Amino acid sequence: MAKGMSKSQVLSALAEKTGHSRKDVVMVVETLVSLAYSEAKKVGEFTIPGLGKLVKKQRAARMGRNPATGEAIKIPAKTVVKFRVAKAAKDAIL
Repeated sequence: MAKGMSKSQVLSALAEKTGHSRKDVVMVVETLVSLAYSEAKKVGEFTIPGLGKLVKKQRAARMGRNPATGEAIKIPAKTVVKFRVAKAAKDAIL
């Protein structure tokens, strides 16, 4: 199975395709990531049109099982981050 692109390869490819300097592309990508983190934390979601949506979600407490001993344990409630892939991305990839 082929390996995915590294961060450096992605940034170089974006710079080449857009005709902008690699430094400018790095700044844009880092700004987008920073904005996504802050908006998801503050509002609870951040959408990248055509790609998907970062969603902050509260997971309820539940009962689980220790796989080593089989003992029932209580798993506490927690907040998780999920990424929902956009329909357009699914259609383009699959």
